[in-house]
Amino acid sequence: MRVAILGCGYVGIELGRQLTAAGHDVVGVRRSADGLAAIDAAGFDAVEADITDDESLATVPDADAVVFAASTGGRGADAARHIYVDGLRTALDHFAARESPPDRLVYTSSTGVHGDHDGDWVDESTPLDPTTAKTEVLVEAEELALGAADSYGIDGTVARFAGLYGPDRYRLERYLSGPVTEGYLNMVHRDDAAGSVRFLLEEELARGSVVQVVDDEPVSKWAFADWLATQCSVPEPPKQTKADRLADPGLSDAASRRIRTSKRCANERLRELGYEFRYPTFRDGYRAAVEGYRAE
Repeated sequence: MRVAILGCGYVGIELGRQLTAAGHDVVGVRRSADGLAAIDAAGFDAVEADITDDESLATVPDADAVVFAASTGGRGADAARHIYVDGLRTALDHFAARESPPDRLVYTSSTGVHGDHDGDWVDESTPLDPTTAKTEVLVEAEELALGAADSYGIDGTVARFAGLYGPDRYRLERYLSGPVTEGYLNMVHRDDAAGSVRFLLEEELARGSVVQVVDDEPVSKWAFADWLATQCSVPEPPKQTKADRLADPGLSDAASRRIRTSKRCANERLRELGYEFRYPTFRDGYRAAVEGYRAE
C-alpha cells in the first residue's frame, strides 16, 4: 500500500514508522526543514509541500491512501479553518484529479467536537456540540472528509483522537505541581493513535464513518494526578474545583470553555473492530515517564 501522510508531525511520524516497518511505501509531507529532517530520521521518505497549495502538492507521489494529520500548532480558529477545511479541500481536489487517485482518506480529528456532557459517556453516535470556534471548524472538516466519497470518489474515515500523550508530551510537572482542576481526562498514547490509523488502513475498516480513538479508561484529573504522585513518590498536588478556577478574573474565554467541558469518551467501536492497544490505559502509557522521573 502506498500512503501519503499530509502534515506528518507528532502522530504522523509514528504512523510512518509503523507502516514502513509493515512493508508499506510511505511518504511524509511537511513544509519546514526541521519537519522534513524528522521524517528522514524516522526512516521513510520526506517531501516538501504546502497542503494548502495545489501546485505544491504536485511533488507528492501517487498514493492508495491519504492521511490528513496536519496541525495548527495551537493557533486559533482562523488558522484552523485555513488548515483543516481549506487545506483538506485543496488536497482532495488535487488528489481526486490525478490519473491514479487514492481511494481512501483518513482525517484525524479531535474528541473536542463533543463539547460538554457533564461527565457523561459519549461515542460515535452522540450528537456533536462544539463549544468553540475552533471545534466548529473541526466539525466542518469532519463533514468534508465523510462526504469525500460522494464529492471526490474517495472513501473518507474520521479518526477522532482523544488527548495525545507520549514521548515529549507527558507533562508530568503540570499534574505533579498543581493545582489540578476537576474534570475528566480522555487520553490516547501517540503510538496507539498512530497504530489505530495503521490498523484501519491495513484492515480496510470504517470507510465512510467515524472511529473514536481513546484508551480504555477515561479518568478524573484529580485521580490521575494522585496516581501519578504516588507512582513518582511525591506529595499529592493541590486540587481546585471548577468554580474556584472559573472565578479567576484573568481567565480567558477559551480557557473557561475548556474547564467547563467534561465528558468520558468510549472506545467500544475501535475495540469491536479488533484493534489491540499497546497502552490500554494511562497506567501502561506513563510507565516509562514515571520510571524516568524516579531515576532523576
